[in-house]
Amino acid sequence: MVRYTLLRMMIFFGCLALLWLVGLREPTELPWLVVGAALASMIISAVVLRPFRAEMIQQIQDRQAAKENARSARTDTDEAVEDAARERSDAAPLAKSADEEPETFR
Repeated sequence: MVRYTLLRMMIFFGCLALLWLVGLREPTELPWLVVGAALASMIISAVVLRPFRAEMIQQIQDRQAAKENARSARTDTDEAVEDAARERSDAAPLAKSADEEPETFR
């Protein structure tokens, strides 16, 4: 991801330098210089950096899949703890008498 970002920045600054060399040097032309460089770098990046973008997307998807697999393999999740507590309470007979007050949560 860092490589893709650095390449995009290099393309932007290359376009900025090229437009400056073409003649957009005046202080009043500074907004045109920046906007023109941004537009040109977006177009160039969309075409030139396509393989890098696909590789970056694949890395992100692989990372998300690995996190999901690790999360589903954990036994200390809330759902697992609640299921274990429910199984224990279902397996144990109710030993409380009717005279006892119910537990309150604090």
